[in-house]
Amino acid sequence: MPNRFTAVVRGLIALAAATGVTIDCAHGNPLVVFSFFTIWTNTAVAVVLGLGALRAWTGRPPLPALWTGGTLLCISVVGLVFHLVLDNPSSGFDQAAAIDALTGARAVSNQLLHTVTPICVALDWLLLTRPGAYRPRHAALWLAAPGTYLAFALVRGALLPADHPTRYTYPFLDVAAHGYAGVLLNALVLGLAFYALGLLLVLADRFRPAVAGRENRISSLGAGGLK
Repeated sequence: MPNRFTAVVRGLIALAAATGVTIDCAHGNPLVVFSFFTIWTNTAVAVVLGLGALRAWTGRPPLPALWTGGTLLCISVVGLVFHLVLDNPSSGFDQAAAIDALTGARAVSNQLLHTVTPICVALDWLLLTRPGAYRPRHAALWLAAPGTYLAFALVRGALLPADHPTRYTYPFLDVAAHGYAGVLLNALVLGLAFYALGLLLVLADRFRPAVAGRENRISSLGAGGLK
């Protein structure tokens, strides 16, 4: 049966992600904007949560847990890396000064993309989805997204001129500064963190309590994923 409350909540989360992406595109070159993993992931949030909202509104079955869990994992990593690495003065990849310099709409988009959507997607998972949908194999399959992005970022950086201001989108992927060996080591560490967090999500999803009542569900006990 339709669940209008869940549909509205997911629609607002999708709107927040889409708004952040749109603001960045309006204030910069969209080709450059869409070279960032943050934008890839928030676009996925807008699509997946938007589809989840539509399914909840119409009473259709939820999206596959592989999709929804992958989106949750990626946007969680976006939030964690931003706050613990990029916006952390004690980090070796600190960009806090540039982040603090953001004003107006850019500051709003920064908060939407790195703070609002990670928190909201996590709350949606905790409060509006049935537990037990994720499987250990999902943690490995979810690595396809960061792996694809890594290949894209390195190929893009190799093709752009050395003086391009955004040749490498993240400081830990900067081949000019760290060499390919250093970048691959950074990627390995991040990949292991991705996988460990994915396994943690699978474990947490299996044992977390079902917070929402039965009236807030639109799927059977075995369906899982976004409702």
